[in-house]
Amino acid sequence: MGALDGRVAIITGAGRGIGREHALLFASEGAKVVVNDLGGAVDGSGDDRSPAEQVVDEIKQMGGEAIVNTDDVADWEGGQRLVNSAIEAFGDLHVLVNNAGILRDRVLVNMTEEEWDAVIHVHLKGHFVPTRWAATYWREQSKAGKTVKAAVINTSSTSGLLGNPGQSNYGAAKAGIAAFTIITAQELARYGVRVNAIAPAARTRMTESTPGLSDIVQAPSDASTFDSWDPANVSPLVAYLGTEQCPFTGKTFFVQGGKVQYFQPWTLTKEIDKGDRWSVAELAEKLPGIVEGR
Repeated sequence: MGALDGRVAIITGAGRGIGREHALLFASEGAKVVVNDLGGAVDGSGDDRSPAEQVVDEIKQMGGEAIVNTDDVADWEGGQRLVNSAIEAFGDLHVLVNNAGILRDRVLVNMTEEEWDAVIHVHLKGHFVPTRWAATYWREQSKAGKTVKAAVINTSSTSGLLGNPGQSNYGAAKAGIAAFTIITAQELARYGVRVNAIAPAARTRMTESTPGLSDIVQAPSDASTFDSWDPANVSPLVAYLGTEQCPFTGKTFFVQGGKVQYFQPWTLTKEIDKGDRWSVAELAEKLPGIVEGR
Protein backbone atom coordinates (compact mmCIF):
# COMPACT_ATOMS: atom_id res chain seq x y z
CA MET A 1 0.00 0.00 0.00
CA GLY A 2 1.15 3.52 -0.78
CA ALA A 3 1.09 6.45 1.60
CA LEU A 4 -1.31 8.28 -0.73
CA ASP A 5 -3.62 5.44 -1.77
CA GLY A 6 -7.03 6.82 -2.71
CA ARG A 7 -5.90 10.44 -2.66
CA VAL A 8 -6.51 12.74 -5.62
CA ALA A 9 -3.87 15.43 -6.05
CA ILE A 10 -3.36 18.48 -8.23
CA ILE A 11 0.27 19.48 -8.73
CA THR A 12 0.95 22.75 -10.53
CA GLY A 13 4.11 23.30 -12.54
CA ALA A 14 4.50 19.53 -12.70
CA GLY A 15 5.96 19.20 -16.18
CA ARG A 16 9.58 19.65 -15.11
CA GLY A 17 11.89 19.95 -12.15
CA ILE A 18 10.56 19.64 -8.61
CA GLY A 19 6.93 19.49 -9.75
CA ARG A 20 7.66 16.55 -12.03
CA GLU A 21 9.28 14.67 -9.15
CA HIS A 22 6.25 15.44 -6.96
CA ALA A 23 3.91 14.01 -9.59
CA LEU A 24 5.93 10.83 -10.08
CA LEU A 25 6.28 10.17 -6.35
CA PHE A 26 2.63 10.92 -5.62
CA ALA A 27 1.61 8.46 -8.32
CA SER A 28 4.04 5.81 -7.03
CA GLU A 29 2.47 6.23 -3.57
CA GLY A 30 -0.99 5.56 -4.97
CA ALA A 31 -2.38 9.04 -5.69
CA LYS A 32 -4.33 9.95 -8.80
CA VAL A 33 -2.61 13.02 -10.18
CA VAL A 34 -3.60 16.07 -12.20
CA VAL A 35 -0.37 17.20 -13.85
CA ASN A 36 -0.72 20.93 -14.45
CA ASP A 37 1.83 22.82 -16.54
CA LEU A 38 1.72 25.53 -19.17
CA GLY A 39 5.11 24.42 -20.43
CA GLY A 40 6.57 27.92 -20.40
CA ALA A 41 10.18 29.02 -20.21
CA VAL A 42 11.82 29.98 -16.90
CA ASP A 43 10.68 33.59 -17.40
CA GLY A 44 7.11 32.46 -18.05
CA SER A 45 7.10 33.06 -21.80
CA GLY A 46 5.72 30.55 -24.29
CA ASP A 47 3.71 27.40 -23.77
CA ASP A 48 4.36 23.75 -24.54
CA ARG A 49 2.02 20.97 -23.46
CA SER A 50 4.54 18.21 -24.07
CA PRO A 51 6.30 18.30 -20.65
CA ALA A 52 3.02 17.68 -18.81
CA GLU A 53 2.02 15.00 -21.33
CA GLN A 54 5.35 13.25 -20.88
CA VAL A 55 4.90 13.13 -17.11
CA VAL A 56 1.41 11.69 -17.50
CA ASP A 57 2.80 9.07 -19.88
CA GLU A 58 5.46 8.12 -17.32
CA ILE A 59 2.83 7.76 -14.61
CA LYS A 60 0.63 5.58 -16.80
CA GLN A 61 3.60 3.42 -17.75
CA MET A 62 4.21 2.73 -14.06
CA GLY A 63 0.56 1.72 -13.69
CA GLY A 64 -0.69 4.95 -12.15
CA GLU A 65 -3.54 7.28 -13.05
CA ALA A 66 -3.01 10.86 -14.22
CA ILE A 67 -4.39 13.51 -16.51
CA VAL A 68 -2.92 16.63 -18.10
CA ASN A 69 -4.15 20.13 -17.33
CA THR A 70 -2.63 23.18 -19.03
CA ASP A 71 -4.68 25.97 -17.46
CA ASP A 72 -2.97 29.12 -16.22
CA VAL A 73 -2.97 28.82 -12.41
CA ALA A 74 -3.10 32.59 -12.02
CA ASP A 75 -6.21 32.91 -14.21
CA TRP A 76 -9.51 33.02 -12.30
CA GLU A 77 -11.49 30.78 -14.65
CA GLY A 78 -8.41 28.64 -15.31
CA GLY A 79 -8.03 27.92 -11.60
CA GLN A 80 -11.64 26.81 -11.41
CA ARG A 81 -11.21 24.55 -14.45
CA LEU A 82 -8.10 23.07 -12.85
CA VAL A 83 -9.94 22.10 -9.67
CA ASN A 84 -12.96 20.87 -11.63
CA SER A 85 -10.73 18.71 -13.83
CA ALA A 86 -9.65 16.65 -10.81
CA ILE A 87 -13.22 16.22 -9.58
CA GLU A 88 -14.56 15.34 -13.01
CA ALA A 89 -11.77 12.85 -13.78
CA PHE A 90 -11.36 11.20 -10.38
CA GLY A 91 -14.48 12.07 -8.40
CA ASP A 92 -12.83 14.06 -5.61
CA LEU A 93 -9.90 16.24 -4.58
CA HIS A 94 -7.73 15.75 -1.50
CA VAL A 95 -4.39 17.49 -2.12
CA LEU A 96 -3.32 20.68 -3.87
CA VAL A 97 0.39 21.26 -4.39
CA ASN A 98 1.08 24.83 -5.50
CA ASN A 99 4.46 24.63 -7.21
CA ALA A 100 4.31 26.65 -10.46
CA GLY A 101 6.60 29.65 -10.73
CA ILE A 102 8.86 31.81 -12.89
CA LEU A 103 11.91 34.04 -12.48
CA ARG A 104 12.58 37.57 -13.67
CA ASP A 105 15.70 38.36 -11.61
CA ARG A 106 16.88 41.96 -11.60
CA VAL A 107 18.33 44.35 -9.04
CA LEU A 108 15.72 46.82 -7.85
CA VAL A 109 17.09 49.90 -9.64
CA ASN A 110 16.92 48.08 -12.99
CA MET A 111 13.67 46.17 -12.49
CA THR A 112 10.76 47.04 -14.75
CA GLU A 113 7.13 47.16 -13.74
CA GLU A 114 6.43 44.18 -16.00
CA GLU A 115 9.18 42.11 -14.36
CA TRP A 116 7.72 42.85 -10.94
CA ASP A 117 4.12 42.21 -11.96
CA ALA A 118 4.83 38.98 -13.84
CA VAL A 119 6.54 37.29 -10.88
CA ILE A 120 3.98 38.45 -8.31
CA HIS A 121 1.21 37.32 -10.66
CA VAL A 122 2.47 33.79 -11.29
CA HIS A 123 3.70 33.02 -7.78
CA LEU A 124 1.37 34.84 -5.42
CA LYS A 125 -1.82 34.95 -7.45
CA GLY A 126 -0.93 31.52 -8.82
CA HIS A 127 -1.12 30.21 -5.25
CA PHE A 128 -4.25 32.13 -4.35
CA VAL A 129 -6.45 31.15 -7.30
CA PRO A 130 -6.22 27.31 -7.16
CA THR A 131 -6.36 27.39 -3.35
CA ARG A 132 -9.46 29.55 -3.40
CA TRP A 133 -11.33 27.19 -5.74
CA ALA A 134 -10.15 24.07 -3.90
CA ALA A 135 -11.14 25.61 -0.56
CA THR A 136 -14.59 26.41 -1.91
CA TYR A 137 -15.03 22.78 -2.94
CA TRP A 138 -13.87 21.49 0.45
CA ARG A 139 -16.12 23.91 2.32
CA GLU A 140 -19.10 22.69 0.33
CA GLN A 141 -18.14 19.08 1.10
CA SER A 142 -17.79 19.87 4.80
CA LYS A 143 -21.12 21.69 4.97
CA ALA A 144 -22.76 18.73 3.24
CA GLY A 145 -21.65 16.55 6.16
CA LYS A 146 -18.67 14.87 4.53
CA THR A 147 -15.52 14.38 6.60
CA VAL A 148 -12.81 16.30 4.76
CA LYS A 149 -9.14 15.46 5.25
CA ALA A 150 -7.53 17.70 2.66
CA ALA A 151 -4.14 19.29 2.36
CA VAL A 152 -2.56 22.24 0.56
CA ILE A 153 1.22 22.38 0.16
CA ASN A 154 2.58 25.74 -0.96
CA THR A 155 6.05 26.53 -2.27
CA SER A 156 7.92 29.37 -0.60
CA SER A 157 11.67 30.06 -0.79
CA THR A 158 14.65 31.14 1.26
CA SER A 159 14.78 34.11 -1.13
CA GLY A 160 11.68 35.41 0.62
CA LEU A 161 12.20 34.02 4.11
CA LEU A 162 15.89 34.93 4.39
CA GLY A 163 16.41 37.33 1.47
CA ASN A 164 18.52 37.25 -1.70
CA PRO A 165 19.78 40.31 -3.61
CA GLY A 166 18.46 40.56 -7.16
CA GLN A 167 15.20 38.83 -6.33
CA SER A 168 13.03 41.47 -4.66
CA ASN A 169 10.06 40.48 -6.85
CA TYR A 170 10.52 36.73 -6.35
CA GLY A 171 11.37 37.10 -2.65
CA ALA A 172 8.39 39.33 -1.97
CA ALA A 173 6.10 36.79 -3.63
CA LYS A 174 7.63 33.89 -1.70
CA ALA A 175 7.40 35.73 1.63
CA GLY A 176 3.78 36.48 0.77
CA ILE A 177 3.20 32.77 0.14
CA ALA A 178 4.51 31.97 3.64
CA ALA A 179 2.07 34.49 5.14
CA PHE A 180 -0.70 33.16 2.91
CA THR A 181 0.05 29.67 4.27
CA ILE A 182 -0.34 30.72 7.90
CA ILE A 183 -3.57 32.65 7.35
CA THR A 184 -5.28 30.09 5.13
CA ALA A 185 -4.35 27.36 7.62
CA GLN A 186 -6.21 29.32 10.28
CA GLU A 187 -9.21 29.93 8.05
CA LEU A 188 -9.60 26.46 6.56
CA ALA A 189 -9.06 24.31 9.66
CA ARG A 190 -12.81 24.34 10.35
CA TYR A 191 -13.38 22.56 7.03
CA GLY A 192 -10.80 19.83 7.61
CA VAL A 193 -8.10 21.40 5.45
CA ARG A 194 -4.45 21.66 6.45
CA VAL A 195 -2.12 24.17 4.76
CA ASN A 196 1.68 23.97 4.91
CA ALA A 197 4.60 25.23 2.84
CA ILE A 198 8.06 24.14 1.83
CA ALA A 199 11.14 26.20 0.96
CA PRO A 200 13.06 23.79 -1.27
CA ALA A 201 16.66 23.87 -2.46
CA ALA A 202 17.21 21.71 -5.52
CA ARG A 203 18.55 21.64 -9.06
CA THR A 204 15.95 23.15 -11.37
CA ARG A 205 15.87 25.43 -14.38
CA MET A 206 15.48 28.30 -11.93
CA THR A 207 18.45 27.50 -9.71
CA GLU A 208 20.62 26.68 -12.71
CA SER A 209 19.96 30.19 -14.03
CA THR A 210 20.47 31.94 -10.68
CA PRO A 211 23.84 33.75 -10.37
CA GLY A 212 26.04 32.07 -7.79
CA LEU A 213 24.09 28.80 -7.88
CA SER A 214 24.67 27.47 -11.39
CA ASP A 215 27.95 25.75 -10.49
CA ILE A 216 26.92 24.66 -6.99
CA VAL A 217 23.79 22.77 -8.03
CA GLN A 218 25.47 20.48 -10.54
CA ALA A 219 25.21 16.72 -9.99
CA PRO A 220 28.33 15.09 -8.50
CA SER A 221 30.64 13.47 -11.02
CA ASP A 222 30.84 10.35 -8.85
CA ALA A 223 27.57 8.46 -9.22
CA SER A 224 28.05 6.89 -5.78
CA THR A 225 27.98 10.32 -4.08
CA PHE A 226 24.64 11.43 -2.71
CA ASP A 227 23.24 14.18 -4.94
CA SER A 228 21.97 16.70 -2.39
CA TRP A 229 20.60 18.94 -5.17
CA ASP A 230 18.48 16.25 -6.83
CA PRO A 231 14.91 17.64 -6.99
CA ALA A 232 13.55 14.19 -6.12
CA ASN A 233 14.89 14.71 -2.58
CA VAL A 234 12.20 17.33 -1.97
CA SER A 235 9.15 15.28 -2.90
CA PRO A 236 8.92 12.85 0.06
CA LEU A 237 8.27 15.77 2.43
CA VAL A 238 5.54 17.09 0.14
CA ALA A 239 4.00 13.63 -0.10
CA TYR A 240 4.02 13.29 3.70
CA LEU A 241 2.38 16.70 4.13
CA GLY A 242 -0.29 15.48 1.70
CA THR A 243 -1.10 12.30 3.61
CA GLU A 244 -4.34 11.96 5.50
CA GLN A 245 -2.54 11.32 8.79
CA CYS A 246 -0.13 14.28 8.79
CA PRO A 247 -0.96 16.50 11.82
CA PHE A 248 0.81 19.72 10.78
CA THR A 249 -0.81 22.91 9.54
CA GLY A 250 0.40 26.47 9.16
CA LYS A 251 4.04 25.31 9.06
CA THR A 252 6.90 26.00 6.65
CA PHE A 253 9.83 23.62 6.20
CA PHE A 254 13.17 24.07 4.47
CA VAL A 255 14.19 20.94 2.56
CA GLN A 256 17.38 20.07 0.69
CA GLY A 257 18.99 16.70 0.15
CA GLY A 258 18.46 14.74 3.35
CA LYS A 259 17.88 17.84 5.48
CA VAL A 260 14.52 19.12 6.70
CA GLN A 261 14.35 22.19 8.95
CA TYR A 262 11.36 23.93 10.49
CA PHE A 263 11.12 27.65 9.78
CA GLN A 264 10.18 29.60 12.90
CA PRO A 265 7.76 32.36 11.85
CA TRP A 266 8.24 36.04 12.61
CA THR A 267 8.55 36.29 16.39
CA LEU A 268 8.49 39.23 18.81
CA THR A 269 11.57 39.17 21.02
CA LYS A 270 13.14 41.87 23.23
CA GLU A 271 11.28 45.10 23.93
CA ILE A 272 11.62 48.52 25.48
CA ASP A 273 8.62 50.16 27.12
CA LYS A 274 8.77 53.67 28.51
CA GLY A 275 5.14 53.73 29.55
CA ASP A 276 4.83 57.01 27.67
CA ARG A 277 5.57 58.43 24.21
CA TRP A 278 9.18 58.14 23.13
CA SER A 279 11.22 61.00 21.75
CA VAL A 280 13.44 60.48 18.71
CA ALA A 281 16.54 61.08 20.83
CA GLU A 282 15.46 58.52 23.41
CA LEU A 283 14.82 55.90 20.72
CA ALA A 284 18.22 56.63 19.18
CA GLU A 285 19.74 55.82 22.56
CA LYS A 286 17.65 52.83 23.61
CA LEU A 287 16.62 51.00 20.40
CA PRO A 288 20.07 49.59 19.61
CA GLY A 289 19.89 47.72 22.91
CA ILE A 290 17.13 45.39 21.73
CA VAL A 291 18.47 45.05 18.17
CA GLU A 292 22.12 44.52 18.98
CA GLY A 293 21.68 42.96 22.44
CA ARG A 294 23.42 45.74 24.33
